[in-house]
Amino acid sequence: MTSEPVQPRPRKFVLFDVDGTLIDAVANQRQVWRTWAGRYGLDAEGVYQVALRTRPMETFAQVAPDQDPAECLAALHGIEDEDVRSGVYAAFAGASELLEALPPGSWALVTSNYEHRVRGRFSRTGLPVPRVIVDAAAVEEGKPSPVPYLLAAAQLGARPEDCLVVEDAPSGVEAGLRAGMTVWGVNAPVRVAGVHRHFGSLREAVPDILRFASGTRPGGSVAVG
Repeated sequence: MTSEPVQPRPRKFVLFDVDGTLIDAVANQRQVWRTWAGRYGLDAEGVYQVALRTRPMETFAQVAPDQDPAECLAALHGIEDEDVRSGVYAAFAGASELLEALPPGSWALVTSNYEHRVRGRFSRTGLPVPRVIVDAAAVEEGKPSPVPYLLAAAQLGARPEDCLVVEDAPSGVEAGLRAGMTVWGVNAPVRVAGVHRHFGSLREAVPDILRFASGTRPGGSVAVG
C-alpha cells in the first residue's frame, strides 16, 4: 500500500489585495458610486472622489450628512451586489497564471470588500479561489490597520516576516507595512510611498512574486529565515 506524498509546507506566503490588484474594477466602482449618488441627488464625480479616500461610512458622513448612514450603506450594498451579478469584469494580465502557479496554502486574499462579492468576481473571471479570504466582515478594523493582513497570516500559519503583500493602494500598503511584512506595489503609474518594490503592472511582477513564494532570491539563491 502506498501513501500519498506529503506536500512540503510553504516557507513563504503571498497576500493579495483584490480590487485594483488582481481584478480591474475601477470602472465598476465608479459606476456603483455614480448610481448611488444619483439616488440621493448628489454630484457623482464629487462623491466618487471622496469614496476613493475614505471608507463608506466616512463617505456618507461627508457627502450626505443628513441621510441615515445605515440606509445609505444598505443602498450601496444592493448596488454592489447587482454589479457583481451583471457588471463586466476583467482580471489583470498575469493574474490567472500567477495564482495557478502558486503552491496551495501559500497565498490568501485580503480585501475591504465582502467574500461573496469576491467569489462572484473570481467566478466571472475564472480566477482560482484560495482557502483563506479575509474580508470586511472578518475584522473590526480595516486597512490601513494591520489587522486584516495579520489575520490572514495567522490563518495561513505564517510569520509576518515570511509574507509578501501585493497592493495597489496607499491604505493597503500602509496596512502591510504596519503588519511587518514585505510590501510590493503594482498597477500604479507612480510608486506608492513605503513599498519595498514598485511594478507598473501585475504582469511585470509575476516572475518575482513566484520567486518570493518559492523562497528564492532574484539571483536564484534560497532565502534563509
